Amino acid sequence: MATRILIVDDHPLTREALSSLLGAHGFDVAGEASDGAMAVVEAARLLPDLVLLDLPQIRAAAPDCEVVVLTASGTEANLLAAIRGGAAGYLLKTEPPERIARFLEGVANGEAALSGSIARRLLDEVRTGNERGTGVPDSIAAALSARELEVLLLLDDHLGTDEIAGRLFISEHTVRSHVKSLLRKLNVSSRREALERLAFARAA
Repeated sequence: MATRILIVDDHPLTREALSSLLGAHGFDVAGEASDGAMAVVEAARLLPDLVLLDLPQIRAAAPDCEVVVLTASGTEANLLAAIRGGAAGYLLKTEPPERIARFLEGVANGEAALSGSIARRLLDEVRTGNERGTGVPDSIAAALSARELEVLLLLDDHLGTDEIAGRLFISEHTVRSHVKSLLRKLNVSSRREALERLAFARAA
């Protein structure tokens, strides 16, 4: 029997793309939701095996399902809160779609799912108890929208405008708009300066 999954994301195109991707990998997409309130209602109604979401609260509505957090931010506070809340996985939206599908297949078979940089952060926390910068520090995360954070992380992975558009299922024009907005919010004038500020915040 196919694993039944509920997809939760506030971007319709992202939900549509994930639904198509996961359907092609043998998942039964039981439903979709655009926010936390709808996710709770749909989880209680559908009782899926897995919930893929950008929000950490769902277990109370469907206690037997496995929750995988799909998010733009890898900040330590969010990560630890999600894991302590019972999440079976914590994935960054910058992961390639095919890799997300493989992670979810693993969760359906009882495995944990952690993006590589997230796993490294957990190891660092266990070893030293100190935060080490691989995601987006709170000082920057607080200034940007979720989509702008996604774009910033992909810029940090050295992706170009066309590659970011393909990864996020949005147009190149939309990517440029997000870049322009995040540059303004970070008070920098170029992509290079934005990445320098990110690196400086991680090292702080």
